[in-house]
Amino acid sequence: MPGRTLPTFTLAEVESHSSKKSCFVTLGRNVYDVTDFLDSHPGGAELVLEYGGKDVADILKDEVSHTHSDAAYEVLDDSLVGFLDSANGTSANGKASSSGVDTGALDANGNPVHPRTGMSCAEDLSKDTDLSVDYKTHKFLDLSKPMFPQIWFGGFSKDFYLDQVHRPRHYKGGASAPLFGNFLEPLSKTPWWMIPTLWLPPVMYGLYLSSGGFSNVLTQFLCFAFGVFVWSFIEYILHRFLFHLD
Repeated sequence: MPGRTLPTFTLAEVESHSSKKSCFVTLGRNVYDVTDFLDSHPGGAELVLEYGGKDVADILKDEVSHTHSDAAYEVLDDSLVGFLDSANGTSANGKASSSGVDTGALDANGNPVHPRTGMSCAEDLSKDTDLSVDYKTHKFLDLSKPMFPQIWFGGFSKDFYLDQVHRPRHYKGGASAPLFGNFLEPLSKTPWWMIPTLWLPPVMYGLYLSSGGFSNVLTQFLCFAFGVFVWSFIEYILHRFLFHLD
């Protein structure tokens, strides 16, 4: 798919996909999901599973087994799901990458792909994520389905969860992924005008009731401004340090 941004995988992630339910192989720095090909392999699924989570470069060229035809490489091309992450900032040929960009992995347009985010340029941040490919690849969240129950019942480990939530995903059309998928869903989408419509009347009424306790309007305004500042500061501290804990 031209322009699709592919993710990167650590070697451990690739090695964990070695079963009939999910089978990955690598060829150089490329990572392929050959799960759907298992039953179609002429030599049987077991021969492929033997190399699940491993590199297949040698076996593809092994004349003792048999040298694979161009068709085998075409199957792999159709199964490309990402790139192997470089260790310690090195690229495939062993040269260090001082820019933090993995020069051993390229996107469909030939641009270097960042080893952490799987993106090659700033424009990638606004590209729609292929929801089915993303879920098939990472086994994390299906963004086409309500997210809250998936998180609640997912049983994800802390390390896996933190790794996944730091992989950029852009929901189709710039909209939001469904959170609840039921009657609560409208409560998760608040238009900007709803805030002043809902809160300005009680704020103005509260100022009116409190006006009798101040000697003048200036004092009341300064106290109001100070209160807004204090609450804004406290809210920032809560979001910055408490809500961003692992």
